[in-house]
Amino acid sequence: MSIFNFPSVPSLPAVLLEPLVRNALIEDLGRAGDITTDAIVPADAIAETRLVARQEGVLAGLDLARIAFELVDPRIQFQARLNDGAVLSPGVEIAVISGPARGMLTAERVALNFLCHLSGVASATASIVQSIRDYRARVTCTRKTMPGLRAVQKYAVRVGGGSNHRFGLDDAVLIKDNHIAIAGGVHQAVERARAAIGHLVKIELEVDTLAQLSTALEVGVEVVLLDNMGPEMLREAVRMVDGRAITEASGRITPETAPALAATGVDLMAIGWLTHSARVLDIGLDS
Repeated sequence: MSIFNFPSVPSLPAVLLEPLVRNALIEDLGRAGDITTDAIVPADAIAETRLVARQEGVLAGLDLARIAFELVDPRIQFQARLNDGAVLSPGVEIAVISGPARGMLTAERVALNFLCHLSGVASATASIVQSIRDYRARVTCTRKTMPGLRAVQKYAVRVGGGSNHRFGLDDAVLIKDNHIAIAGGVHQAVERARAAIGHLVKIELEVDTLAQLSTALEVGVEVVLLDNMGPEMLREAVRMVDGRAITEASGRITPETAPALAATGVDLMAIGWLTHSARVLDIGLDS
């Protein structure tokens, strides 16, 4: 993976991360704790181990891994060698962890679950960003996130060089076909939305034909979601919009198909699989 430099992404506050990690540890520890480790490893055993990358990719989620070890045993020392956003290759040392061996073994899986998943999201995002580096289009994610993990998944997208779509249903108006059908048409749906929202809230309208796009431009929305359009139709759609609205492409976008879509001049490319189906990045805890 050839990855160029991304802007530094501010870390999420620990107050947002700690509950996620705590709940994951509670789920893992169950009613009796780590009965395997407690039975086998002496209470006074001390160890040192390392987080090591086993694949190429982009690192994300390091703070969650650190919190996992600290919550299990505050005596554990977590010394990061890299920061989120670092480019990884096999064998690269990410962090050194030392302290009570029981706590290290108990926290290992939760720490790796967060780290491998979020690094996978960041790496997948980077692969798309890299594929369209010659165009102005930006990669953005969607609300297709895992329950409870939206904030950290969207953070990982930013780490990988992408940007975020709305975080929830209360961020912005996105009018889709079902809304239009129930409202009785595009005009009615947009008018009702505009009458109900505040002056800082944007309206986005989903269209999948050029005729629908023409109607969207008539009613004057801020963003048009151009769903499942091939390169030729998308190019024509961008020409029709002519800067009157932000254009956002969506629908089965991959690193292979992204360049042709980005070449149409579209502003954004919304990609749901970055958060719901990205492969984990292989990172291990090695002695």
